[in-house]
Amino acid sequence: MAPPQTLRVAAVQFHSGPDLSANLTRAGEAIRAGAATGARLVVLPEASMVAFGADLPEVAQPLDGPFAETIRAVATECAVTVVVGMFEPADDERVYNTLLVTGGGVDTSYRKIHLYDAFDARESAVVAPGDRLVTFVVDDVVVGLATCFDLRFAAHFGDLGRAGAELVCVPASWGDGPGKAEQWDLVVRARAADAQAWLLACDQPWTAPRHPHPLGIGRSALVDPTGTVRARLGGDTGVLVGEVDRATVAAVRARVPIL
Repeated sequence: MAPPQTLRVAAVQFHSGPDLSANLTRAGEAIRAGAATGARLVVLPEASMVAFGADLPEVAQPLDGPFAETIRAVATECAVTVVVGMFEPADDERVYNTLLVTGGGVDTSYRKIHLYDAFDARESAVVAPGDRLVTFVVDDVVVGLATCFDLRFAAHFGDLGRAGAELVCVPASWGDGPGKAEQWDLVVRARAADAQAWLLACDQPWTAPRHPHPLGIGRSALVDPTGTVRARLGGDTGVLVGEVDRATVAAVRARVPIL
């Protein structure tokens, strides 16, 4: 019998700040740290380009701009596929909250659909919503994408599961506050079960809150298709590594055919 098809993945929990150049250096270091574990897919947080609270329209760049091109070069250097959060200009003087996916023969992007208009924040004032789901393939594993507040919307993940996603990557910059860690732990597990897929959530490390900007609590996690947490980081910087196996996805979907 052939061995189960697996994919080694890494989530690199690191801080971004207001300085784009410094963040790009940190992102390159994070990719190399993830690649050093043997991971084929390396996921970085939402807003890796620059932290929330910066002038996003001022720093936003197109997908062929210097930030994205540097990430592409590092992904090629490390022979990995990278998922990283950035901001690109929109048509109405706002920006898109974008996940760039590049390396390993993949080059695509996802624009966050569900914007963080909650807890006194109003992301939609400066960010325009995306309008389409995105999947891609790494080593025969179908990977779907979501960003942070998308976790509040179960249908997004069910739709990704129906689109064939066996792993969903969720970069985040999850705002701290009363009950927010508990909510994060709950929704990452629930959304994996909704998609009946592995879920790799990569948050920024815990950062002292600057209300209302969401900055991070850490707790990046790898969750299996039953909603069981297989690995989790704490609040500090770090690298989470795990194996995603396709056989588990197929078995769960066969036993509980909800998609």
